[in-house]
Amino acid sequence: MTLLPPPQLTLSADEARRIALRAQGFLGAPDRRGGTRGVLRSLGAVQLDTISVLARSHELIPYARLGAVGRDAVEQAYWTENHAFEYWSHAACILPIEEWPHFAFRRRARRARGHRWHVLADAERSVDAVLDQLRTEGPLNSTQLGGAKNGGPWWDWSETKIAVEWLLDTGEVVCTQRRGWKRIYDLAERAVPGQLLHDDLDDAECMRRLVAQAGAAMGVATRSDLADYHRLKGEQVTAVIGDTGLVPVEVEGWGKPAWADPAALANEPRGRHRTTLLSPFDSLIWDRPRTERIFGFTHRLEAYTPKAKRIHGYFAMPLLAGGKLVGRVDPAREGGTLVARQVTLDGPKAVAPAADAIAEAAGWVGCTEARVEKVLPETLREPLVTELKSRV
Repeated sequence: MTLLPPPQLTLSADEARRIALRAQGFLGAPDRRGGTRGVLRSLGAVQLDTISVLARSHELIPYARLGAVGRDAVEQAYWTENHAFEYWSHAACILPIEEWPHFAFRRRARRARGHRWHVLADAERSVDAVLDQLRTEGPLNSTQLGGAKNGGPWWDWSETKIAVEWLLDTGEVVCTQRRGWKRIYDLAERAVPGQLLHDDLDDAECMRRLVAQAGAAMGVATRSDLADYHRLKGEQVTAVIGDTGLVPVEVEGWGKPAWADPAALANEPRGRHRTTLLSPFDSLIWDRPRTERIFGFTHRLEAYTPKAKRIHGYFAMPLLAGGKLVGRVDPAREGGTLVARQVTLDGPKAVAPAADAIAEAAGWVGCTEARVEKVLPETLREPLVTELKSRV
């Protein structure tokens, strides 16, 4: 059993919240010079998801921090000049290319297992065929490689799709971008810069670097927070945390050991709070227990909940204002109109921030009008409509 050093510093819950907000890019001046690439490097992982209501989640992440950055510019920032790759982190994520060596432990584990969900009938033949085609023709999607499905359900993958995903898992192939939401595959030897193209780091060093990165991205975190960020195991975090440089702290009300990034403790978090709508897959809130602990806010994605059982809406986006989560907005688009199908607010003070966030989001996605439907509590509907009319 690893003995953990006692904390030398106690943080209030409010101090921890502000540290977390600054670390995630929501408190203080946004890094506009670094742009989307700066956001990606700072967060270390940007989660991908198929749902596109206002925009896709990986677009919403830099928008939430930087404001109305051009959507085409976001895609260009992620996917040009080999700055990023897609791999399994918190989920399927866009990752800075500098983190390629850190996931050697996961690639080795996949190789050792021998397969993921599907087993190839003739693994050697299928894998060699994919590698030969990529080598000859350059980056390709699964359709160009010969087709992703056998004609059955979505999980009924073709041999080619199984082979290329296996090569992605084990690191011979890299997803260099998504085009039309399809992965574009390339050989790792072409897509990953030479100095990074290696699996030289042992598992412990991979864990140490990923835990340190997660700690910096969150500012202050418990062991479970650190593990969840890149989907590590708690015991893996415990084994390396003493070597990460993270500082043991106590956070009032958390009831669990915590660690802080030394840089986050160097000066008091100050500056302007961002007012924005958050993707449910944003790394500020993707860990639901952490969100409840820091913000006292319970949020669940209801996209896969039967419509009749939804409480806040299909893709309800938490509203961040003044460093707190003060409501939810479930957006939709009807032509040039952004429709807030349901808005749930904590109280009258959330009305103006909600109007600000809805208006900014409408402009960002090219909508010239915004309409509010259901508002809870109902007494706040007219104030919200009035505020929104003055902004759109």
